[in-house]
Amino acid sequence: MINSLAAVRAGATRVHGCGIGIGERVGNTAMDQLLVNFKLLGWIDNDLSALPEYCERVSAATGVAIPPNYPAIGRDAFRTGTGVHAAAVIKAYRKGEDWLADRVYSGVPASWLGRRQEIEVGPMSGESNVVFWLESRGIEPNAGRVQAVFQRAKSVDRVLTDAEIHAVLEALAETRTT
Repeated sequence: MINSLAAVRAGATRVHGCGIGIGERVGNTAMDQLLVNFKLLGWIDNDLSALPEYCERVSAATGVAIPPNYPAIGRDAFRTGTGVHAAAVIKAYRKGEDWLADRVYSGVPASWLGRRQEIEVGPMSGESNVVFWLESRGIEPNAGRVQAVFQRAKSVDRVLTDAEIHAVLEALAETRTT
């Protein structure tokens, strides 16, 4: 990657890349990362929203999985369950500053890739994560729901899945009806 960027900066008019860095030898420039970096540097102004689909197709065709932490394209690229990070994103959303929410704690704006910042709930989350998660799914964030999900999140060492959060909510509803 850095060699390709240095080559362009030094005057090269053509560099080569390959899908998600797959190629004959190690060190091949990942085309997707090259394009994202070109846009970050202001060298191109292309629409990159189809890039995740391109990478998924490369992955499916080659059988090479995209790691969850793969830059800009991986599943976790725009997800946070950490209270401080999530609070900043949530605050920007609540103020109607989607542009800012798209850039808080992110080196690449999620919208460039047709994505959005995602707030998760886990052991490092604050109650605001839970409230936002509930609200974003049309669920009233009353005190009982927030506390039940928050306590469950604090009892594990990973981010909760949507199914786990729904199970907590269902269990809470069942205890109230019995």
